[in-house]
Amino acid sequence: MKTTRMMRLRREQMDEVLAPFRGLRRFKPPPRGWIHEVRNTLGMSMAQLAARMGISQPAVSQMEHRESEGTITLNLLSEAADALDCDLVYALVPRAGSLTEALESRARHVAGGTIGRVSHTMRLEDQAISERALREQVDDLVRELMDDPRGLWAKDVG
Repeated sequence: MKTTRMMRLRREQMDEVLAPFRGLRRFKPPPRGWIHEVRNTLGMSMAQLAARMGISQPAVSQMEHRESEGTITLNLLSEAADALDCDLVYALVPRAGSLTEALESRARHVAGGTIGRVSHTMRLEDQAISERALREQVDDLVRELMDDPRGLWAKDVG
């Protein structure tokens, strides 16, 4: 098992690797797909792309359709990119901004639910604690959960 320090280091490294991709989240593929748009912009016909890929023209048409539908495989998309003298760039970019922020958000959600249930029980027993103490407990639990995040993703957690 990885140590807490190693997991945190790996997360920080991945955040650094993914940082340049954050701004690209707002870009959407063209409606007819990148293959179609790049091919047409280069002035390349379907038949010419087909010849470069060693496939038939109808196969190129089907490939472009599959890309626009979102059902193309990464392997085929990579082959098409190569035939178009392009590189396929592929990454999973966290919506939260970074993996650390995504993890903290999930940990805060889980911790808030856990502490909230305990706090509710304590209030019912007339043993409520201050809001400040509750926030501190949530923050402490968030740090613990982030040190060992494996349990954060169980279906019944949160």
